[in-house]
Amino acid sequence: MAVQKHYFSSESVTEGHPDKLCEQISDGVLDACLKNDPYSRVACETYVTMGLLIVGGEITTRGFIDVHEISRKVIEEIGYDHPKYGFDFHTCAILNAIHSQSPDISQGVDTGGAGDQGIMFGYACNETKELMPLALMLAQKLAMRLTYVRKEKILKYLGPDGKTQVTVEYDNGRPVRVDSVVLASQHTEDILDKSGKHITEKSRQEIIRNVAGPILKGWVDKNTKYFVNQTGKFVIGGPQSDTGMTGRKIIVDTYGGAVAHGGGAFSGKDPTKVDRSAAYMCRYIAKNIVAAGLAEKCLIQLAYVIGRADPLSVMVKTDGTSVISEEALGKLIRHNFQLTPKGIIESLKLRRPIYRKTASYGHFGRMEPEFHWEKLDKVVDLKKQAARL
Repeated sequence: MAVQKHYFSSESVTEGHPDKLCEQISDGVLDACLKNDPYSRVACETYVTMGLLIVGGEITTRGFIDVHEISRKVIEEIGYDHPKYGFDFHTCAILNAIHSQSPDISQGVDTGGAGDQGIMFGYACNETKELMPLALMLAQKLAMRLTYVRKEKILKYLGPDGKTQVTVEYDNGRPVRVDSVVLASQHTEDILDKSGKHITEKSRQEIIRNVAGPILKGWVDKNTKYFVNQTGKFVIGGPQSDTGMTGRKIIVDTYGGAVAHGGGAFSGKDPTKVDRSAAYMCRYIAKNIVAAGLAEKCLIQLAYVIGRADPLSVMVKTDGTSVISEEALGKLIRHNFQLTPKGIIESLKLRRPIYRKTASYGHFGRMEPEFHWEKLDKVVDLKKQAARL
């Protein structure tokens, strides 16, 4: 049979990207609410542009939160701490436009129902040890590495804003090499050449060596292409260059475009919002199924309607890679996983202030101890039950 070759790309962004700055503030506000009152209802969105940050949404909580203090702390920790980056936590204006949640929504949620209608997806595959698509995992790790070499002053000229992208070559459905790498990072003027329009070749090679080298290792070869600050320079970045908004990086946050997305963003939403909590449950289910050896890849979809606890539908799709039928997998899912909003919140321990960590470098494929949806505690039971079918 002829070898079937194809290419797939995924991107990521650093924590200093304007959209990610906003999502970290939204989740910082959520964490502060949950720390004071675990039953807080939060739908917080943030907008940023040059010199101005607006935090808005609907929040009902019994504790006090200082939106200005939370926002400035997040901005400072990201690294916007000097006017040379075009945005400074000392001097940016902050507008608080938060009000309480609608009682029409509350009356459906108070009884244990979903906080909204919608469809949510979760996915796992055996391409990486994280059981995630390879292109996305590499792009996320490159973005993390950009931030690391900046904060550790390995490359002192880098700024907070940055993006990465990785294209992976597949043969017969298996990843074999990295075909191209995109690294874009804000930087100071120190590394511009005499024309003032391009970074020097020396700095380009430093970025490739210090950022891509430790992450890509055996995946690259002599034909791998590198694109570093491809316009020539990236001095003006962050909110000075682009507006940012909560909810605009939903593909970066999930599976890098490898599978469908329900459309709902995560950051700034408390776990009664199934956009977030049910998507976490879908990942939890899919990951345990793949880790149990029941499928090489697994896509889960859940659907909900506002005010109702049980999902309207449960779908499992394995593209022919499962060792038992998808119908049988569906029965295992309903038997082993709690799918009501209350059950999801309890089983994944989602009323804790754990969310700002999720707001950069993806919500999935990371092994922070707080991320209970990444645990593999259902693997043994799934194996045993599948063996009896």
